[in-house]
Amino acid sequence: MRYLTAGESHGPQLTVIIEGLPAGMPLTAEDINTELARRQKGYGRGRRMQIEKDQAEILSGVRHGYTLGSPVTLVVKNNDWKHWVNIMGAEPLEEGMEDDIKRKISRPRPGHADLNGAIKYGHRDMRNVLERSSARETTVRVAAGAVAKKLLSLLGVELASHVTDIGGIQSKYNLADHTLGEMKEITEVSPVRCLDSEAGNEMMNKIDEAKNNGDSIGGIVEVMAEGMPIGVGSYVHYDKKLDSRLAGAVVSINAFKGVEFGIGFEAARKPGSEVHDEIIWNKDHGYTRKTNRLGGFEGGMTNGMPIIVRGVMKPIPTLYKPLQSVDIETKEPFAASIERSDSCAVPAAAVVMENVVAWELASALTDQFYSDRLETLAEEIRRQREFAREF
Repeated sequence: MRYLTAGESHGPQLTVIIEGLPAGMPLTAEDINTELARRQKGYGRGRRMQIEKDQAEILSGVRHGYTLGSPVTLVVKNNDWKHWVNIMGAEPLEEGMEDDIKRKISRPRPGHADLNGAIKYGHRDMRNVLERSSARETTVRVAAGAVAKKLLSLLGVELASHVTDIGGIQSKYNLADHTLGEMKEITEVSPVRCLDSEAGNEMMNKIDEAKNNGDSIGGIVEVMAEGMPIGVGSYVHYDKKLDSRLAGAVVSINAFKGVEFGIGFEAARKPGSEVHDEIIWNKDHGYTRKTNRLGGFEGGMTNGMPIIVRGVMKPIPTLYKPLQSVDIETKEPFAASIERSDSCAVPAAAVVMENVVAWELASALTDQFYSDRLETLAEEIRRQREFAREF
């Protein structure tokens, strides 16, 4: 499977075209809109979430509620477009109208793509950069992930996400204490998507503090997936290792700067006897591990244990107490430009990461097993699970 997104933050709409979905998969707009609504929640979000009520439209590839095997096109319209028609319109400007177009940006914001992108493409108005580099694009990445989550659920794979750290406030949790269903229930009612209610309250206080100071804070999110069959991915080439693909996908999310699996970087401080997972077997479950320190991966392949992956999100760089920058027209120092922003988007980023991980898992399954038809794909995965159990 693959997808391509298009659209600007303040353009008329965002679009994603998905190719490679098996035919015969049930899919409705509601499957997608549920995930889009989750993305818009979270303590610390800015005013944009009050303007946009994201709803997806299915324009192709689905007939009467089932995928056809042809490309699926999804669009999410920007409700705020009516205020940006003159500024972001595609039609050429008439002579003399350049001065009427406001919101030109010549002061790049530290931490954003503004300056680097302007130099790369030769833009004197950096709005041409920030409109596409904006995290608004994650809307349709979540839409694509929602489709992937639907496919995974039909194949016996489920995911959940939660926030483990915001601004240095750490959640005290133990995954063994919660089923995947319980994780979903708890995080859906938590404003910061945290399993630890006490830490969640402290996180909200930290977000308020950052907002009052005109600042922003980041954090860490964790995604867990259960039900992936053993042996998805490969050890034979670097680009076929599934954990490698997941790592690249997570870091591709706006503002994400790091990723780890299982105990992750902690493994550097432990002996091998406290890192690797001992193998056990029983007739009911086949091969499993006593522990899951490696987060469900060995040799670039799934080992049947739950996949545990964490991503680090830096503080959003658009600050209401802006950092110093340089005007590219005058070369004089100025305070950086300010766009609408969140003081903390970590809870929403957990939803984004969950859907990004879902896409990579679904894509790996369709790569490895015959996937033109849903029923055939499901049967091949069932056989793989049975083969691994009896091996």
